Amino acid sequence: MSQIDYKKYIEIDPDIRFGKPVIKETRITVYDVLQWLASGMTHEQIIEDFPQLNEEQILACLSYAANKERIIKVA
Repeated sequence: MSQIDYKKYIEIDPDIRFGKPVIKETRITVYDVLQWLASGMTHEQIIEDFPQLNEEQILACLSYAANKERIIKVA
């Protein structure tokens, strides 16, 4: 199973949410989605609360976080 290409769903624009990575065409940050998941919300609950989101966008946030973790250098 291949990882979703987060670049199709996530953008960084210095004029939106202070340049934090957001889901395209929204002001919802990757951090917001990860925080909701970490607090125990299911994908379905997130989509119910934020109907502008879909499953692929949520998975893109996880893919973005996984990629960021992969490239972090430890001193």
